[in-house]
Amino acid sequence: MIVFPVIDPVALQIGPLSVRWYGLMYLLGFTAAWLLGRHRAARPESGWTPALVDDLITYCVLGVVVGGRVGYVLFYDFMGLVHDPLLLFKVWQGGMSFHGGALGLCAVFWYFGKKTGRTFLAVSDFTAPLGPLGLFAGRIGNFINAELWGKPTDLPWGMVFPDPRAGSLPRHPSQLYEAGLEGLALFAVLWLYSSRPRPTGTVTGLFLGLYGLFRFTVEFVRTPDAQLGYLLFGWMTMGQILSLPMILVGAALYLTARKNVFAATRTRPGKKKSGRKHRA
Repeated sequence: MIVFPVIDPVALQIGPLSVRWYGLMYLLGFTAAWLLGRHRAARPESGWTPALVDDLITYCVLGVVVGGRVGYVLFYDFMGLVHDPLLLFKVWQGGMSFHGGALGLCAVFWYFGKKTGRTFLAVSDFTAPLGPLGLFAGRIGNFINAELWGKPTDLPWGMVFPDPRAGSLPRHPSQLYEAGLEGLALFAVLWLYSSRPRPTGTVTGLFLGLYGLFRFTVEFVRTPDAQLGYLLFGWMTMGQILSLPMILVGAALYLTARKNVFAATRTRPGKKKSGRKHRA
């Protein structure tokens, strides 16, 4: 068993104002996306400019925050919203959903593409590699908050979390699993893959498929939300239900884009055969 490194969730206290580590993780994630985006936009063949990246990240911040909050109350605490419609605005109580944030980003990609004359997939392909480091930072924020812990385990890296609801048994540090997979591993794959020109839609498909697969897998050792429990077959969580379409759509998008490129290379016009001359 590893002793949980208790860290005060409040990073800075100035009178009544509290700056929490979780909020700083969001700031760190958006800053990383902005810097990476400007780095990519500086390449002559990118078709982007640093000024466009500035606008895009600004819209993404709005999409993630609004979508993440709305998604949480709809997917994970709908009955709480029914009993208290103001719950949507009580952000200080916590609660953000990745899948809700992803839907918010979809709206941003559509709007930004329409505004700048780009397709939805052109915007999402450029943005997808910029996000995983933010996901990494967010999961570290969950770990500092000692929330979203995993199931009991006898593995040597199990941790006893300070939340009384977690009990005294060592548990999987599922936040760190997700930080490693959805954050660092996903970033490495997408950043390297997108460093060369790729068929439109493949980067987005790879992001959706891999994130969905990583999240679906980690959910097996993560404790489901107390207000929901297991929703299907006695083992499937809301996170898995929401991740399954991402896996399917991502795989379909990636394979379709690759197939279209392959088909285009096979249908190049051939040379015309010259007619044979016959002697009289």
